[in-house]
Amino acid sequence: MGLQCGIVGLPNVGKSTLFNCLSNAKAQAANFPFCTIEPNVGVITVPDERLTKLTEIVNPKSIVPNVIEIVDIAGLVKGASKGEGLGNQFLANIRATNAILHVLRCFDNDNVIHVDGSVDPIRDKEIIDTELQLKDLESIEKKIQKVEKMAKTGGDKEAKKTYDVLTIYKNHLLQGKSARTAPVEEEDKEYIEDIWLLTAKPVMYVCNVDEGSVVTGNAYVEKVKAVAKEEGAEVLVISAQIEAEIAELESYEERQEFLGDLGLTESGVNKLIKAAYRLLNLATYFTAGVQEVRAWTITQGFTAPQAAGVIHTDFEKGFIRAEVIKYDDFVKFNGSEAVIKENGKMSVEGKSYVVADGDIMHFRFNV
Repeated sequence: MGLQCGIVGLPNVGKSTLFNCLSNAKAQAANFPFCTIEPNVGVITVPDERLTKLTEIVNPKSIVPNVIEIVDIAGLVKGASKGEGLGNQFLANIRATNAILHVLRCFDNDNVIHVDGSVDPIRDKEIIDTELQLKDLESIEKKIQKVEKMAKTGGDKEAKKTYDVLTIYKNHLLQGKSARTAPVEEEDKEYIEDIWLLTAKPVMYVCNVDEGSVVTGNAYVEKVKAVAKEEGAEVLVISAQIEAEIAELESYEERQEFLGDLGLTESGVNKLIKAAYRLLNLATYFTAGVQEVRAWTITQGFTAPQAAGVIHTDFEKGFIRAEVIKYDDFVKFNGSEAVIKENGKMSVEGKSYVVADGDIMHFRFNV
């Protein structure tokens, strides 16, 4: 679907280390590919244990997992909104993404210099927030200038509504708050779609901690969680140092043993990718046959015809019905379509069916 998450953070917070770990296939399971489109963009497989299980049952000739793009966005310093450092490039890169993974330093280490001289994840968060908010204010004010005259003097209801919505966003940003938390009705957000507000994008805070804090967190993490709760944002705790060590291990078994010794069941990079998938409001359905077992990416809430259209537009245009098996039922009956039907666990769904995450689907269509 070409959706991207951008990794942002100040210098020396562990952002690039994490991105490099994402780029190293050894850091994940054996079938966990990564490829580079350009120097700072990685196409990364979304780890999904269900796909592995389906493959064991069906034994297909090929397996196709879901992927998302992760972008390493460099160049943010104070003044980026005014073009300082690589500011303009940074802002252009982040504007092209669909969601933000904001890495915050939550560890003490005298050997790793902090750009502002001390460790304070809340201050770091506010530096980046402020730069993005300033750029958003600039975008909003430009649009207000375009519609203000029509809104105040003419009878243009659309211009009046646009002006009112923009004013709500402007006042909210002037309070040092991000656009995503502005008190605007969902249907009114269309009035800002054309200006691509940076702080309207969903965000997840990634707390980079030391090895000793990776299971339970620390005081820095608690501060981040408190602030994130006010925004309704998710927080993920990860240790870039541990992820770098995992990346050096040769076998899957070694990596699992290493994680077990630390009291972890899954690598932080795996968790990060799964969280990014959720942040983008994505879901997965599967097609399963002897030729191919495949995971398909859809947006949460897609109907059956829309999901079919992800395979091919003809499937959506000529949609007749969908045969649906729930993942748990498919596993329970070992993939036997005959037994699944006998037990009444295959449903036939029409155009209004909303696809659930994990559905195994077969589409009937006529072109």
